[in-house]
Amino acid sequence: MGAYCNEEVRMFPVCDFASSRDLRLSKNVRDNVHGTIYLDPLALKFLDTEQFQRLRDLKQLGMAYMVYPGAVHTRFEHSLGVYWIAGEAVQKLKSYQGLELGIDQFDIQTVKLAGLLHDIGHGPFSHLFEREFLPRVLKGSKWSHEQMSVKMVDHIVDAHHIDIDSEMIKRVKEMILASSEFALPKGTKEKHFLYDIVANGQNGIDVDKFDYIARDSRACGLGCNFDFQRLLEKMRVLGDEICYPAKEYLTVQKLFLTRADLYRTVYTHPKVKAIELMIADALFKANDYLEISSSVQDPSEYWKLDDTILKTIETAPIQELQEARDLILRIRRRNLYQFCNEYAVPKEEMEHFKDVTAGDIVCSQTNSSFTLKEEDIAVSNVRIDLTRGRQNPLQSINFFKDYESEEKFSIPDSRISHLLPTSFQDMIVRVYSKKPELVAAVSDAFENFQLKTYGIKTQVHPTPEKKKRCL
Repeated sequence: MGAYCNEEVRMFPVCDFASSRDLRLSKNVRDNVHGTIYLDPLALKFLDTEQFQRLRDLKQLGMAYMVYPGAVHTRFEHSLGVYWIAGEAVQKLKSYQGLELGIDQFDIQTVKLAGLLHDIGHGPFSHLFEREFLPRVLKGSKWSHEQMSVKMVDHIVDAHHIDIDSEMIKRVKEMILASSEFALPKGTKEKHFLYDIVANGQNGIDVDKFDYIARDSRACGLGCNFDFQRLLEKMRVLGDEICYPAKEYLTVQKLFLTRADLYRTVYTHPKVKAIELMIADALFKANDYLEISSSVQDPSEYWKLDDTILKTIETAPIQELQEARDLILRIRRRNLYQFCNEYAVPKEEMEHFKDVTAGDIVCSQTNSSFTLKEEDIAVSNVRIDLTRGRQNPLQSINFFKDYESEEKFSIPDSRISHLLPTSFQDMIVRVYSKKPELVAAVSDAFENFQLKTYGIKTQVHPTPEKKKRCL
């Protein structure tokens, strides 16, 4: 086994694991969120591969550590956490309803593996690679890390000759895709509730969120008062769907509100986004020479791609990488793209909103001592919601009255506290100047764009005069 923290060997009775008549060898690690995580033998076969160990070199929050220094945790830790909570969730369902639901050891092992492998296809720098870089170099492509995770699972099984039931692998891959557009329709799955544990495309409550909300909050030094253990203890399956006690609707709401708060304060922090935009530009400028995007369809090449590509660009004495290298040097020296301003899209305009581009800002410039070009401007269109876009996520969740009840129901808005939000999505447009001396010109053009689009300036604060001065 690889180098694990506080590694121990422990013997478990056969009822805990997938196989038959002997005792199973397992190992454990100490996790700073969940305590001791026990790794079963089948999980170890996947864990101890170069493809899975690559997750140690993928920071969970990408470049957020440049603003939140503690945010250096990795996809490796997160994947172990999701594996563990997924096992906890399905074991609790088995304890409470095992006979009526028909949950067996095969189901438990499948859900745990799906949790372990759900992020195996992630690219460098968290979602930046998929959302900011690839759309620029693979125009029209629908590449997703979930699809790559599925390809990577097959690659690991084949490359390492892992002896595993073909039906189990099939279900693991379906569970990984369960929250994506490639998920199978509900009626095509046996025990559908199992597919909502790791990645829930129905209502957004899943153990993936349970782990990253707790882990990210801890790493960034933020308080987290969402108690996922409470939901694990209270959940129940009704009509092939995981439901929750009606009295816990505020706990469920807290899950979504905490996630939204993390998006606002960490994931889309203005300086984090500035750095991500610079990294995306650096990768774009390096792509022709390094052929970064050429590996995204082939798992045998893709697994070699991780966050260390930044150091490759930074230290390679190659002229073709000079522009990318200069951008990384600017990040190191904190000479970032300058945040000019932002505005929230008016609520009544959200339905028909189209992403703002650098071209939109350039077309809105007036008389200025500088003539702006699209390459002088970076725009970030930020969407923050409660997992269901502009819809109330509680409407997609079914509850039950008490444990004697067999009826499930949704909770209408009329029964929800009036202190909860009436709008469930924010759209924020942020504009950055790539050159400090253009801050004033970009800011003025941005204000003119708002006047042209909405007839008013929708930003809350004017751009500080000190930013408008040449730096």
